[in-house]
Amino acid sequence: MASQKQRIFSIKPSSFKPYGRIIDYPRKAAPGRRNLFRIIVRQRHTGWRIAYLVVRDKVIDRLEQHPGSLESFEPVKGRALLFVARRRRASDIRCFLLDKPVILNKGLWHGVVALGDEADIKITENASVRCVYWKPGIKMGCI
Repeated sequence: MASQKQRIFSIKPSSFKPYGRIIDYPRKAAPGRRNLFRIIVRQRHTGWRIAYLVVRDKVIDRLEQHPGSLESFEPVKGRALLFVARRRRASDIRCFLLDKPVILNKGLWHGVVALGDEADIKITENASVRCVYWKPGIKMGCI
């Protein structure tokens, strides 16, 4: 299986928009002393779950998708790379440094690898998730 070097992108609203969104509070620096609250995403008619992922893989050769579920990836500890693609084409795979919490769009191909020994990630998704896997024929990660 061939290895392919990936450019690592920074997670910014404009660069990550095709894949999902950043979990943050817009205009947080606005003046005031009151607490700020905002619903970031709401899905009707579906339960949800919170998971904790300890990533130890340095290299992956497959991506997964969840056709019916949004999914958050929220870094807790360590550093990780997030690989994403909207279509099943190796040339569409993008690599982001996962240094901000994000919400992935439904049906987005994705996978994560640790940059150090391990990285801890909090995940929120539908209570019942269908997984589909794709092997693009390349190794992705810290090669």
